[in-house]
Amino acid sequence: MNYLVGAFKPPCNIFISFADGRSRKQVPLKKENGKTVMVALFQSQESIVGEVVIEPVHRKKVEHNGVKIELLGQIELYFDRGNFYDFTSLVRELDIPGELYERKTYPFEFSTVEMPYESYNGVNVRLRYILKVTISRNYVGNIVEYQEFVVRNYTPPPSINNIIKMEVGIEDCLHIEFEYSKSKYHLKDVIIGKIYFLLVRIKLKNMDLEIRRRESTGSGPNTYVETETLAKFELMDGAPVRGWFKDSCNPGPAHGDSGESIPIRLFLSPYELTPTYQNINNKFSVKYYLNLVLVDEEDRRYFKQQEITMYRLLETS
Repeated sequence: MNYLVGAFKPPCNIFISFADGRSRKQVPLKKENGKTVMVALFQSQESIVGEVVIEPVHRKKVEHNGVKIELLGQIELYFDRGNFYDFTSLVRELDIPGELYERKTYPFEFSTVEMPYESYNGVNVRLRYILKVTISRNYVGNIVEYQEFVVRNYTPPPSINNIIKMEVGIEDCLHIEFEYSKSKYHLKDVIIGKIYFLLVRIKLKNMDLEIRRRESTGSGPNTYVETETLAKFELMDGAPVRGWFKDSCNPGPAHGDSGESIPIRLFLSPYELTPTYQNINNKFSVKYYLNLVLVDEEDRRYFKQQEITMYRLLETS
């Protein structure tokens, strides 16, 4: 039985490494099996240089029809699992047809590679970059090895970043204004704002601020939308100011009086956020929203949602 199992093992081992692998930054990557591994981090327009080592097992002869390495950028939609859409495909031939008897090293280089999209692993879609080495063979299956890496692209701070001002209101019962200091945030930013209570004639129990991510995949009737709540931040537990709800009919203080507002200060760095992605290769989009939720004592919910833009700022440290 051991001989039978050994017959299906590839006759050689393939190792893929980057030339600057020791010094290049490593980032965590979650695999399909749920395990997390550390892989090399690149950005668009970088050169990807390294070497491939092929080592025959027990120095057995390996006949082949050529060896090649490919750099692939791929999108996989989970409702079409197993089918990858290549948006980047570069090939380097490493060896002509022949035979391998001993360990052999092949250097490779892909110069200033255009990698326009970031790596992404979502609910219904993933975008990945891989190096794929293929040893072609005639009468038996090809021998293939993969090395995945992560791409992140950086954006300078926006020149225009407008304040967000919105209202939540129910006629003669509730009037709340809220504002956020800006509409575009980098991934390590802080959301700063204020909630103003202008009229409150319902008994509020609590108020939360949520960060939501909406992932859209496919198109037309085959569009799939998934919304995740990534963070939930409690802004208020109970009435905003003691005594406001006496007899359930007193309006809140006028705008500008002391005690009429609740500050917002929400740090984004603890959460696993990505930039906003708009129609990536006509396959998917990712958007972010701030969702303000108010709950009264009868558990009725009032909410107001506002889209925000997320971007990745180059870290100086």
